[in-house]
Amino acid sequence: MAKTKVAIIGSGNIGTDLMIKIMRLSETLEMGVMVGIDPTSDGLARAKRMGVATTHEGIDGLIAMPEFKDIGIVFDATSAGAHKRNNELVRAAGKRMVDLTPAAIGPYVIPPVNGESCLDAKNVNMVTCGGQATIPIVHAVNRVSKVHYGEIVASISSKSAGPGTRANIDEFTETTSQAIMDVGGASRGKAIIILNPAEPPLIMRDTVYCLCDEADREAIRQSVEAMVAEVQSYVPGYRLKQAVQFEHIGSNKPLHIPEMDGSFTGLKVSVFLEVEGAAHYLPAYAGNLDIMTSAALKTAEKIAHRMGAGAAA
Repeated sequence: MAKTKVAIIGSGNIGTDLMIKIMRLSETLEMGVMVGIDPTSDGLARAKRMGVATTHEGIDGLIAMPEFKDIGIVFDATSAGAHKRNNELVRAAGKRMVDLTPAAIGPYVIPPVNGESCLDAKNVNMVTCGGQATIPIVHAVNRVSKVHYGEIVASISSKSAGPGTRANIDEFTETTSQAIMDVGGASRGKAIIILNPAEPPLIMRDTVYCLCDEADREAIRQSVEAMVAEVQSYVPGYRLKQAVQFEHIGSNKPLHIPEMDGSFTGLKVSVFLEVEGAAHYLPAYAGNLDIMTSAALKTAEKIAHRMGAGAAA
């Protein structure tokens, strides 16, 4: 099957890391165009050196390029605000869109949870880096015992948070919180992101708290470990920092969670994760880039296979 040509809108940290992954790792996708708005950006300069067509005139520049007609999938690595117009123009041209912003126009996709169910959607949303790291764990707990409340805390190095990430903090928390429920299966969800300015920069750390019904703790542990292994298949630096923690919350000392109706009694499951990046663009501490771009790459490859199979039929 011929490779599917792709374009990336956004020549910042995420877009550049994704470009390098596609060119180094993918047997399904081929870089067609790198799109930016800053002619001096490092991402555009790297693309040119690697023989990729470029434009610094944004989405309008992309659509005007002769290369655009051969593009099958467009990645958007800009911002939630810019994505609406990008999506409208790309969709009008009959292209598929993989959205790496928190705009959430299309359905949320977490590859090991619902990656097979959205392959025919014209626009798919990759949630957020924190969502890609933590929602698989919420789902892993929920498939054993109903999660009534899921809370995640994503801590990333401030050096790995580019302008797009910083401009979308509110969208990050809202989109991730919603996806904890819609994809993870929790009845309530809450997301917190921390930009850590520590020097030397710290690797991405994620904490997942699930409040669920009492259940077989060994079954929950095995479910979580199986999910970690599945994510590791495309993000090798994804790992548990310690064993899954369990705490019984009794009626004599219930938890009061503002996001929940009333007090909680049952089982609290705590999972502590670390995501080390592959250092394709930024250093290994930028696991937030790695898990986001790896998830987008895996999803786009599956979409390309579906598109190819449909064309062959």
